[in-house]
Formats: sequence, structure tokens, C-alpha cells
Amino acid sequence: MSSAVTDYLYVLALALMPAFGNFAGGVVAEIIPPSRRMLSRALHVSAGIVVAVVAVELLPEALAGAAPWLVVLGFCGGGAFYMLLESALERFQGGGGQAGGQVKGDSSAGPWMVYAAVFIDLFSDGLMIGVGSVVSFGLALVLAIGQVTADVPEGFAAIANFRDKGVARAKRLMLSASFVIATLLGATIGYWLLRDQSEALKLTALAFTAGLLILAAVEEMLGEAHEVAEDNRISAAFFIGGFALFTLVASYFGG
Repeated sequence: MSSAVTDYLYVLALALMPAFGNFAGGVVAEIIPPSRRMLSRALHVSAGIVVAVVAVELLPEALAGAAPWLVVLGFCGGGAFYMLLESALERFQGGGGQAGGQVKGDSSAGPWMVYAAVFIDLFSDGLMIGVGSVVSFGLALVLAIGQVTADVPEGFAAIANFRDKGVARAKRLMLSASFVIATLLGATIGYWLLRDQSEALKLTALAFTAGLLILAAVEEMLGEAHEVAEDNRISAAFFIGGFALFTLVASYFGG
């Protein structure tokens, strides 16, 4: 077996971690009937972790090895790509609501809209791990661990939304398990597309992923969190807690 294939299998193993975290969060939501306040706090934690991934790992790594203008270009490109995805979700919904997190929080949106939004989130997780692995496997490991901590509350929120929309339990669990396809697909594209590219292009791709994730955290996760329950200082503390949690994980595992 060639080293490229061996490395790819390792990347797939790392990509399974966020999918497992998402599924585990969904199982918790099946066991513990979630309240709207609990859902909002889970989303605040998840958003804090995603913002920390961008601020602590992705952008510093990119800026350390690539020209600043390339990093900024990649970051803006990721943001633009996220906005295109939002627009596509709006059209798919029929223009009757907002995309991203607000789709997930809108009781008029069908379960397939919820599924599409979460699928895109997990695809970006896999893409980030695949891109990170071509920079260094240490970075990919830290990102995978960080995304596990983010995807547990996101999986909790996804199942809570499925329950709210009347989806049967067996179908909820099946949909939750199928999210593994998203992370594996994203990791595969990220790894094989950039494996033999220049260092500058790899780091620009990291910045691209950072731009996509920062909008997902602010527009989608926090937007939905503020919709499902009234915001307060305790919610802000959960956001800070999520940021601090990933910073600790990155510090210990990165070292």
C-alpha cells in the first residue's frame, strides 16, 4: 500500500471523529428531552468552539507561512462561498425564509432543509481536516478533536430540531448516522485536491476554510441560538466557554 493511500486512510479516520461527535450529541438529545434554553446554550458552545478553531489554529497557521494578501484572499473566498451556499439553500426552500442557521430554527422549514444545513456544516468539517492534513497531520488531529467538541452540541441541536418537526425516532437516527458521508466527502476532496500543491496554495485553502467557518458560526449557529431562546449573559458565558475549551485542547494536543 502506497504512503499516499495510507495517509488518506488516516485522514478518513480523523474525519470520522466529527461525525461520531455529531451522532453522540444526537443520541444525548434522544435521551434527554431538550428545552429551547438548552438548545440555545448548546449552539453558543458550538459557535465559540468554531470561532476558536479559526482564531487559534487556522488563521495563525496560514499567516505563518503564506503572504498576508493570499490569506486575506482565501479568507474572503471562503466567506463568499458560504454566502453562495446560503443563497442556494434559500432557493431550495423556495425563497420563503432565511438560509443557514435561521433555516434550522424556522419551524416552517421541512426536515430536509434541516438535513441540508447540517450536511453542509459537516462537509466543511471534513474539508478542513483534509486541507489541514496536507499541511501537517498534527494540525489535522487538533482540528478533528476541536470539531468533535463543536459537533456534539451541534448534533444535539440537529436532533432537537428533527424532533420539533415531528420526524420519527428511527428516521432521526438514520439521518444523524448518514452525516458521516459529509465529513468523509469533505476530507477526501481536501486531501486529494491539495496533496501535491504548493505550500502557499495549501495555506490559502486553510484561510478559505476559516472564512467559511466564521460565517457559519456567526450567521448560522448564533443566529439560530438567538431565535430559539432569548439571549442573556449566561448564553454569552457558554460561548466563551466553548472558545476556552478549544483553546485548551489546541494548546495541549498542539504541543
